[in-house]
Amino acid sequence: MTGDSDDSSDGRRRRQVAVALQWDPERRDAPTVTAKGEGALAEQILRVAFDRGVKVRTDADLAEVLRAAELDREIPYAAYAAVAEILTYIYRANGEAVPDPAAPPQAGASGPEPSDDDPRNDEDPR
Repeated sequence: MTGDSDDSSDGRRRRQVAVALQWDPERRDAPTVTAKGEGALAEQILRVAFDRGVKVRTDADLAEVLRAAELDREIPYAAYAAVAEILTYIYRANGEAVPDPAAPPQAGASGPEPSDDDPRNDEDPR
């Protein structure tokens, strides 16, 4: 997500903003913010995205909302509808089925592995 729009208060251009999202519907209910920045950092985020063939969408208002989110946290609720629309477009453009986060995991799909300090590891196997 990128944005570069006019600041209506004084007519100056805002600095370019870029926000990178990632969504793993088997692990998270919503996409997470994996990178964000403005100016030179935004340009670097975009360069990495383009180099890796990641789809980029320009939406200054949404970029501003997402920029306020914390790194490695789910996107703000206010951005759900707009991000869902973008992800649906991307999945369809790539010929992939759009995941339903409310659906149970598919047969054979494994969820996150318990960590060493997970209480499920302390269960008696009898």
